[in-house]
Amino acid sequence: MKNLLTLFLMIFVSANVFAQNNLQKIYDTERAFEKAVAERGVNQAFIDFTASDGICFFTGEATNCREFWRTTPKSPAFITWNPTFIDVSSNGALAYSLGNSAYRANGKDDKNVIYGEYATVWMRQPNGNYLAVLDMGISHEQNNTETKWSSPSDSGKEINAQRSSAADNATVFYEIATKQGASKAYKAFLAEDARMLREGKMPVVGKKAILDEVKNQKGYLTFNKRTIFTEAADMAYISNIYTAINKSGKQTETGNFVQVWKLRGGKWLIVFDMFLSSPTK
Repeated sequence: MKNLLTLFLMIFVSANVFAQNNLQKIYDTERAFEKAVAERGVNQAFIDFTASDGICFFTGEATNCREFWRTTPKSPAFITWNPTFIDVSSNGALAYSLGNSAYRANGKDDKNVIYGEYATVWMRQPNGNYLAVLDMGISHEQNNTETKWSSPSDSGKEINAQRSSAADNATVFYEIATKQGASKAYKAFLAEDARMLREGKMPVVGKKAILDEVKNQKGYLTFNKRTIFTEAADMAYISNIYTAINKSGKQTETGNFVQVWKLRGGKWLIVFDMFLSSPTK
């Protein structure tokens, strides 16, 4: 029994150190990415730090990030950012980071600054490094000056021994959102420490605050049948196109969204949620 207890403690400590090392690696990658923007320019930095199939939403629609920057004239823009929240799957294969940003379209001396928040999903590569597979951002008027980063206490600890899938719960979430409204769907599947981003607003943190934010949405959401879904151990992310419909059946908005789901005590819950409406055509 003593030997078994010792072995369990060794495994627990090793898993915890593994998670902490990967969290730090994501942070260091973020900082290297920001430095590359300053030294090599926006175009080359995004090409270097994005996976070959990584997507971004600079046009308002999902676009292959590398191809976008390869075919776009060299940008003079200067971007700085601060990662403020990082989480990683228990096997280290998948991670996501959130943070604030400052965008200067005409270089670092540009007086016109667009402040915002970003979300990046990272995938570990065969060489052990992380590359971005999804990058999405919103803007707001306030300057979010937060610089410290944190991670949840359970980061990297749920091993998903039962091999349950987030897809099952996500499907139920979408069915509820489509038939009964977004508010009920979120109430059923939001984690207590969930985070939400919406255009023009500061980050919303916590289940109660998010439910207060979405309770006034008097309509329904529908989703495309095809979706991007990637899962690794206790973490999954989903990206798709949504359409908002009011109670009269009229379409009021369409756009792209990303959700991060996490396994908590055997149940998959939404820990991050971001909807970004497409420009009106």
